[in-house]
Amino acid sequence: MSNTQAMCTSFKGEILSGIHALGTTVIRAGTGADTLKAALYLASATVNAATTAYSATNEVSGTGYSAGGVTVTNANPPATAGTTGYWTPSASLTYTTVTLTTAFDCVLFYNSTQSNKAISAHTFGSQTVTAGTFTLTMPVSDASNALIRIA
Repeated sequence: MSNTQAMCTSFKGEILSGIHALGTTVIRAGTGADTLKAALYLASATVNAATTAYSATNEVSGTGYSAGGVTVTNANPPATAGTTGYWTPSASLTYTTVTLTTAFDCVLFYNSTQSNKAISAHTFGSQTVTAGTFTLTMPVSDASNALIRIA
């Protein structure tokens, strides 16, 4: 099997239940915005729409990489345009000074505040990094380009 880019099916139901707070402020009973994280997965992993939570199984490992990935900079509030709701992290994801010699091709966004519940999986070309910085540049946060779009 291989990784497949998708918004996690569990996330779709959870957003309708008010589980996730992707915004910079919180309307529900919580006292702050949730902490989102981004973990990298091996090309041989199976991360897809059926993924319900972060797992270290088949996550990359190597010098300078911490299990669980990096914290996502979340200063963009979710927005809408027409019939589309959308959201994108406010900064690129950067894994600095890492050596990841086994091929990886997927990042899983997940909500570490809410029991590591999965949000979405995104695939890209297979990568390796040797003593360098790996950056995933985030798209423009609008209804046509945002990382997460619900139409």
